[in-house]
Amino acid sequence: MSTVGPMRAFEELKARPYADVLIIGGGINGLATFRDLALQGVDVALVERDDFISGASAASSHMIHGGIRYLENGEFRLVQEAVTERNALLKTAPHYVRPLQTTIPIFSTFSGVLSAPLRFLRHGGGKHRERGAVLIKVGLVIYDSFSRGGGLFGTATVPRHTFHGRRRSLAQLPQLNPDVKYTATYWDASLHDPERLAIDVLRDGRSAGGARARAANYTAAVGVEDGGVLLRDAVTGEKTRFAASVIVNASGPWTDETNLALGDPTRYMGGTKGSHIVLDHPELLAATGGRELFFENEDGRIVLIYPLKGRVLVGTTDLEHDMAEPIVCTEAEVDYFIELIGQVLPAIPVERAQIVYRFAGVRPLPGHGEVSPGFVSRDYRVESAPLGDDDAPAPGTVSHRTSATVLSLVGGKWTTFRSSAEHLADRVLALLAMPRRRSTRGMPIGGGRGYPTTERARQQWIAAHAVDLPAARVATLLDRYGTVAEAVVDAVAADPDDASLRFLPDYSSGELRHLAATEDVVHLADILLRRTSIAFIGAATEEALAEVADAIAPVLGWDADRAAIEVVRALDHVHAADPTWSPASAR
Repeated sequence: MSTVGPMRAFEELKARPYADVLIIGGGINGLATFRDLALQGVDVALVERDDFISGASAASSHMIHGGIRYLENGEFRLVQEAVTERNALLKTAPHYVRPLQTTIPIFSTFSGVLSAPLRFLRHGGGKHRERGAVLIKVGLVIYDSFSRGGGLFGTATVPRHTFHGRRRSLAQLPQLNPDVKYTATYWDASLHDPERLAIDVLRDGRSAGGARARAANYTAAVGVEDGGVLLRDAVTGEKTRFAASVIVNASGPWTDETNLALGDPTRYMGGTKGSHIVLDHPELLAATGGRELFFENEDGRIVLIYPLKGRVLVGTTDLEHDMAEPIVCTEAEVDYFIELIGQVLPAIPVERAQIVYRFAGVRPLPGHGEVSPGFVSRDYRVESAPLGDDDAPAPGTVSHRTSATVLSLVGGKWTTFRSSAEHLADRVLALLAMPRRRSTRGMPIGGGRGYPTTERARQQWIAAHAVDLPAARVATLLDRYGTVAEAVVDAVAADPDDASLRFLPDYSSGELRHLAATEDVVHLADILLRRTSIAFIGAATEEALAEVADAIAPVLGWDADRAAIEVVRALDHVHAADPTWSPASAR
């Protein structure tokens, strides 16, 4: 079976097994820290034991939001920071981050006014009372004050909230529960392609750092050896020792597991599981009116119904989770989602057969003892400790070796990835006695650089690049990749075998070959889950997978046997969060 393909980044680490900084964890926080340090001229390396952006960062609700519900937790600093970062991302990543109109259905007027302060003092304890119109109004007024408080650019980037009574609410959203008394509508931001935005962050870091910014997926940190970190290539099993002055542990909910491998049995984390389902349901899609419905379920959890990519995303749960257990969207959670849709849109039936994709992840939250999951802080902190050493000198002997420092990121969320990375990078720079050269504040990300934000500018960009490809095709690629599409257009035009796929006509073989050759693709699942939206929209059928595998096999050096194995493996990964799925059920 052939193993020929593009040289993997693990080989670069093995060839030069040292750097100033080694980051462990290729989620959004690790990648953003990688980019920040590369921009400062730091010799930085990053390793991820699976594919980039395949852990907690791949299980988001596809939102960039200020976190209005964190106000009830008293986390005003976090809300201020999150709103500032949201406003910034609308400008620095407009190809993936866009304004999102959000509506809250409200079924009472004064409920929760007295109990909310007690819930805050008790960290979510006590009997739950529904949040009524008065309480929500107060929260939105405060939220607007943060949104319009200047932030990065000195002006608001989203409109103020509005309140409507029952008649106008039902005129705007006729399928809402007729018992609704009010609706409150405010603006946050959607994150259309989180995995692709993360790939942009990675690309920018590599571009800024050149040979001094290396990143390898499918590379695990498995131990400590002679004062360095032992890395293992998950593809070949080969190991190499890697030395660095600072180790950044950005492995999210697996932070304690990583520290244990590094010789430090920490107990920092206490993440909660959040699951989502994606529905192919045209009636439900139409009922949303193109806006997110963000509301409180009867048990007090905040949940959402969100139109995205022609599908409807429904989430999320907030459940205690043992990291030793599989991270799956259970049948009980599906029942929960279907029931909550019925509470808000009772005239629209939802069946399990309309679910085209499920996903689940564990939030990288700190340990929280008896605090209710919904009241666990979404803020972040950095813990510091020396690197453990399996080969430490015997007692009574003198060692002249300087121990590396391990910085562990505890917490962190998509919205604040830039600011948390800046904070973490500043800690690293202090340890290295290096100055900050530049800030990432306001810096465009990937395909957001030069992205046309008006229809006129968009048509001009398309016309300028529609030389060897039809304008409609160029438009699709611009929507998919931002201005990075220029490289995709060139690659597709130069591929003599490029052709639209039979089972995925919106994609072409040349486009997928370009992704496979330039974006660290190792397995077929990487393409389906994290370089495209094929799995998310429910298009990852066995026939489509076989077609994609055939398209990318030449650039990855796969023969027919390897391609067939990748198809089976990809099916397992696509359905990993579905406990009811089996290969037989797909036929």
